[in-house]
Amino acid sequence: MSLFSSIGLANNTLQANQIALQVIGQNIANANTPGYIREEVVLTPAATQKKGNLLLGLGVRVEAIIQKIDLFLEERLRGAVSDRVSAETLENTYMQLEGVIGELSDTDLSTSMTNFFNAINDVVNEPTNITLRNLAVLQGGILTGDVNRLYNRVNEMRSDLNDQVIDMAEDINRLIGTIRLLNVQIANLEGGDVSASDAVGLRDQRLQAMEELSELIDVRIKEQPSGGVAIYNGGDFLVFEGVAREVEVLLESEQGLATASIQLADTDSPITASSGKLAGLITGRDTTTGGFLTQLDNFSKSLTYEFNKLYSQGQGINWYDNLTSEFPTIANNLTLDQAGLEFAPTNGSFTVLTRNTVTDQTQRTTIQVNLDGIGTDATLSTLAADLDAVAGISASTTTAGRLTISAASSSGEFTFDGDTSGVLAALGLNTFFTGSTARNLGVNSQLQTDPSKFAASRDTGTGPYVANEQNALVLAGFLLRPLESQNNQTLAVLYDRLTGETTQASSIARAVAEGARVFEETLRGQKMATSGVSIDEEAMRMIAFQRSFQASAKYIATLNDLLGLLVTL
Repeated sequence: MSLFSSIGLANNTLQANQIALQVIGQNIANANTPGYIREEVVLTPAATQKKGNLLLGLGVRVEAIIQKIDLFLEERLRGAVSDRVSAETLENTYMQLEGVIGELSDTDLSTSMTNFFNAINDVVNEPTNITLRNLAVLQGGILTGDVNRLYNRVNEMRSDLNDQVIDMAEDINRLIGTIRLLNVQIANLEGGDVSASDAVGLRDQRLQAMEELSELIDVRIKEQPSGGVAIYNGGDFLVFEGVAREVEVLLESEQGLATASIQLADTDSPITASSGKLAGLITGRDTTTGGFLTQLDNFSKSLTYEFNKLYSQGQGINWYDNLTSEFPTIANNLTLDQAGLEFAPTNGSFTVLTRNTVTDQTQRTTIQVNLDGIGTDATLSTLAADLDAVAGISASTTTAGRLTISAASSSGEFTFDGDTSGVLAALGLNTFFTGSTARNLGVNSQLQTDPSKFAASRDTGTGPYVANEQNALVLAGFLLRPLESQNNQTLAVLYDRLTGETTQASSIARAVAEGARVFEETLRGQKMATSGVSIDEEAMRMIAFQRSFQASAKYIATLNDLLGLLVTL
């Protein structure tokens, strides 16, 4: 080997050390850059040269600059990120729901119920006190208002979660478009199998984009020989090297909301939401808030129908001169248990009380409600005919499927008693609560106008009618009364289940989220050990390459002296 060849060898060494120092500087500069993967120079001995019978080395060469990354660990980390974001989204939903319910505060639903039934209990003590009856009506209004507000606030939460699902389609399309473009750029720079070096800056950007995508949906990623990646969701690919498939939003009506789902635009295949923010949002919307609203509706229906069944058997101090049923039938000639009413009546009877306010005489008439399937069952039309035959009142049906009852004279009034069929509550006659869901639950407007109509009394069935506290006594104990329609569970139990299941599920969601956070941090610690930049380690490498650079420079200086000596000979 000549002196000139030796100088070339030393020059290669200087260049290799210079490149290594530049890579170390890159690592140190990006020590705090999010998503940065530590780079490393791959050095390899240069090819040998034969001189006579000797094989002489030609020094060192830089084979590649690569990222120090564990691809299997990255895949596990993306899965952990998806699980953590899903769990945290659900955890946040439950935290908001608990805050909206506000249990154990002064404005929670249980406080409103307690105040309402306490107000009824006060009527028991003074049944002729119209002020106390008015207070019971007002407390009922507060209770229904609290139920309405709770429903609306939870429904707003559900709507907000749905809006986030809609917005997510744009984020997914943005990320898969970015990854597709980076795939093309990386493949062009690396040249497929031709180059051993990584397009490190672009790969860092792509890795960051893939992690962001995994926060949204569950993805499976496989790198291709060209340097690009294929990204799968379920059995469908979203990105394959230079091809990306966009997603779109599909809206379907459910529980009064245009619920959104995300699907592939070209095949209508739904995006699998097993983890990631999308899974957390959908679970929060459909199961957490949607399930709570379903339970709240069930609670409201039980309160309305079961309370009204008892209430409708009582009478107020003042009776009615006209009354129209709240709930319409779909057809006046259909049997009442098949007429599309919110609450289906059963076979039984009720009593109509008519009174002349001048003579104070009371007449009692029993109305049969035949719904036993034998003979002719009762319809709205036959019920109106039976009521119209009662002396002192007139009754008819409307084209809208409602029943109207009026006193036959200005001195007449009427009310009801002893309903064993539930038809009064089913039609909405002589009831306290109106509506059938948490959204539309309210208090009878006639009671709000005239609280003396509050049905605190029950007819003794003999002699002149006298107001008493017998119905109020039954109503005051309603909270702890077994409900036949709810498998003999009480209203208190239904409410405790409503709040208790939410609290329990919230605790589980917090525990799951905390576990997911801990697991992700563990994996990130492992990633930092492999891919993170340690200033101390980089400083040690820098000193080593610096010493190598200095030795190579000294070697060149020595060769230069020898060359000068050779020239002077």
